[in-house]
Parts: sequence; structure tokens; C-alpha cells
Amino acid sequence: MTIRVLLADDQAIVRTGMAMILAAEDGIEVVAQAADGVEAIQQAELHRPDVVLMDIRMPRLSGIEALRHLHRPQAAHTPKVVMVTTFDDDEYVHQALHHGACGFLLKDAGPRLLAEAVRSAASGEALISPSITVRLLRQFARPAPAAAPAPSSPLSQRETEVAVLVSRGHTNTEVAAALHISAGTVKTHLTHIQAKLGLRNRVEIAAWAWESGLAR
Repeated sequence: MTIRVLLADDQAIVRTGMAMILAAEDGIEVVAQAADGVEAIQQAELHRPDVVLMDIRMPRLSGIEALRHLHRPQAAHTPKVVMVTTFDDDEYVHQALHHGACGFLLKDAGPRLLAEAVRSAASGEALISPSITVRLLRQFARPAPAAAPAPSSPLSQRETEVAVLVSRGHTNTEVAAALHISAGTVKTHLTHIQAKLGLRNRVEIAAWAWESGLAR
């Protein structure tokens, strides 16, 4: 099954480079490109991509605002959105998390990581780079007196263990290996965690773990 991708970045050379890299990948097709947030929304509604690689800073409409529009409750189609960022974009990360971004990618990421970001987002394993995501999430962790969950936490012990490992950037396969369970069981735990906490994806689970103090 081909993963349909929309590239949204105001720098043509960045879009061209990403498009060339992804064109060489089996099972990935770049169906559209956009130079700003307004055009990103238009192209997403026209082409209905599976994944959008979205620059945070764009003219006319920022990537954050475009993300909010794509993930609005009444949207007919909601693609997975990976925000393209640089290390000086930290102030935008919390906003992106709470509006449904499923991952982050550095602009200077290499070909392997770019393709991995697309495949991970499409499959739901969007927390693809501990060196990026864990660092960014840690910026927004509130001080907590203890690393253990509060007694009122709705999560079971195993669900808590899964949430902590996800917050540290582990994929489902890595979580399964660490806990000696199947990848399918990990997915089931993640579904239960999202339902109990009212979260939309694994990045929001990771953010919750950092903010609650569990990830420490």
C-alpha cells in the first residue's frame, strides 16, 4: 500500500530535496507540495495525503495553524502530521503536541530518517527520534517531587511501563522487547492508555509522561 505524502515548506530547495529522497523509496509517493500554510490546507483537502511533512514556520499561515485546521473536529480527512523543525523552534513544540502533531523531524535529517519519519507516521509509530523528540518534550516537563505515578493514575502498572518507554523514544518493537511482550500487546496497551487519558497519539502519551513526572 503506497503512503501518500504532502510536503509543506516555504523553501523550494527543501521541498525539492525531500521529494527526491522520497521518490527513491518504495511504497512512498509525494502527491503534492505547498509553499505556505494556506496552500498546505488546500493541497491536503484536494489530495487527501496519508502523511504531511509540515514546516513550523511558514508565511501567510504557520504550520501550527495549518495543523489546527487539518485536525479540526469536523475535518473530513485527518492526515498524520510530522512537524519539520529546528532546535530553535522549541517554543512551538508544546502547541504542536496539543494540536495533534505525531512527530518531529529536523530539517537537516538524512535520507534514512526522512523515510523512517514518513513510514513511522503512517503506521502510528510516530515517536521516531529520541535525540529530537525526547529533548523537546523534556523542555515542557513540569517539576514533580516523585517519579512514580500518583495513586489516582488511571493506568495499570504495565500501561505505566509502556507509557514511560514510549516517552523515551522507543518504538513498539523496542517496548515489546523490553517488557517481553508482543508488539500487538503493546498496541493494545497504547489504545487503552489513549482512551483512559483522552489522548490522540503516542506523542501526546509521551508528553503526558514527561509532564506528569513519570518519564524522569
